[in-house]
Amino acid sequence: MVRAIYPGTFDPIHYGHIDIALRASSLFNQLIVAVYDKPLKYLLFSPEERIYLAKISFSGKKKIKVIGYSGLTINLCKKVNAQVIVRGLRVFSDFEYEFRIALANKRLSDDIDSIALITREEHTFLSSSTVKEIAALQGDVSSMVPPHVIKALNEKFKKMGPDREIINSPSFRD
Repeated sequence: MVRAIYPGTFDPIHYGHIDIALRASSLFNQLIVAVYDKPLKYLLFSPEERIYLAKISFSGKKKIKVIGYSGLTINLCKKVNAQVIVRGLRVFSDFEYEFRIALANKRLSDDIDSIALITREEHTFLSSSTVKEIAALQGDVSSMVPPHVIKALNEKFKKMGPDREIINSPSFRD
């Protein structure tokens, strides 16, 4: 049995993530979507909320399991007996980052391989940061995320109020 892990923060999960996971699940006996709890970046949703949104996204998909985790992805692979780490590539700059991470992971554990799936063309612009900013500005993200994620985004931003600051990157306000 070949088990793979698809790690990420998924803040929030979007159609690009979902597409990579569904495609990866056709390559392996089991795919574990692993929601990382403490990345070095701002998060809108708690780990529990991100896990919940991912679980809804893959409900009914028997080969996909969603879990949360802390620490090194390699340690999670060993814990759940996963042989492969799945990553998605959107643009050229993703390759350099993912290449370095894959080499570091290989150094940490030679028996775990990394594979990268190229995103579909319609998802190349898509990132969680893009989704969050457009949603925060009350833009239409229905082509980017499933309805349950739209609902969660709207509820989160309503609670935060109108003076919310969520992203430290190029802005759609300009």
